[in-house]
Amino acid sequence: MPRMMHRTRMKSLRQPEIRIIPLRVQGEVQVGDSIAIHILSALKARRATLLDGDILIVKHKIVSKAEGAVVALDSVKPSTRAKLWAKKNSLDARVVELALSEARSIVRRHRKVMITETRHGFVCANSGVDVSNVDGGKSAVLLPKDPDRSAQKIRRALKQKLSIAVPVIITDSFGRPWREGLTEVAIGVAGMKPLVDYRGRKDAQGYSLHSSIEAIADELACAAGLVCGKLEQTPACIIRGFRYQSAAGTALELIRPAAFDLFR
Repeated sequence: MPRMMHRTRMKSLRQPEIRIIPLRVQGEVQVGDSIAIHILSALKARRATLLDGDILIVKHKIVSKAEGAVVALDSVKPSTRAKLWAKKNSLDARVVELALSEARSIVRRHRKVMITETRHGFVCANSGVDVSNVDGGKSAVLLPKDPDRSAQKIRRALKQKLSIAVPVIITDSFGRPWREGLTEVAIGVAGMKPLVDYRGRKDAQGYSLHSSIEAIADELACAAGLVCGKLEQTPACIIRGFRYQSAAGTALELIRPAAFDLFR
C-alpha cells in the first residue's frame, strides 16, 4: 500500500502546473478602443508579458464597450409585448425589449426569467443583455455581434505588437440547467481547439470511451472567472501552463444543435 501511494504522488507531480494571472485594465473602455492596447497597458502595469503558450481570457463586456455594443436605455422604446412581460414581473421594459430584439427565439419564460436563443445561437437569460458594471443602470451592454471575430481581432493585434500568437477566449456568465449560480462560458475563441474529443480512446482500465468530449474552452473560461469576477474590476487574465491544441477553433463549435438538446 505505501508503495502504491508513492507512485500516485509521483505521478501527480508530473502533471502541468497552471497559473491564472489577473490583468487589471486601467480606466473605462471607450467605443473604438483597441482591446489589445488595453491588454498591453495592463501587462506593463503588472510588469508582466505574454509568453508563447499562454492563453488570454477577456470578459466580453470590455469587448462590447469597445465595439459600441452599448445602448442607452432612454433610447429604447418598449413594444407592447415587452411592456406586458415587464409589468407582470416588475422588470424594466426597456431591458426586456433589448432582450427580445437580440433574440432569435424565446426558449422559455417563467418566474421573471426569460431564456432566449441569441442570433449567435447561444441559449442564455435575456439574450446576454446586462446592465451591471456599465454606468449605474443608465445603459445596457449587448453581446458582441461576432465574438469569434472579435477574438481573432485581438489575437492578430497582439501578434503584430509582440510577434507571438496566443489563443484568445472571450467569456460571459451563463446559468445552467439543474444548477444554481453562474459560471463563465466561452462565447468567442481564436487560435485553439475549444473541444477535445476522447471518443475511441481507452481509459486507465482499458475501457473504450464512447461519448467523452471535453469543453476545454469553457473550462478555461471558468478558471478565469475565479480572478475575473463581477466585482473584481479585472476583465482579463492570462492562463499559463495549460497544454492546448492550436487550431482555427470557434466558440460556435461549443453550441449543441437543438436536435440533440434535451432541454429545448
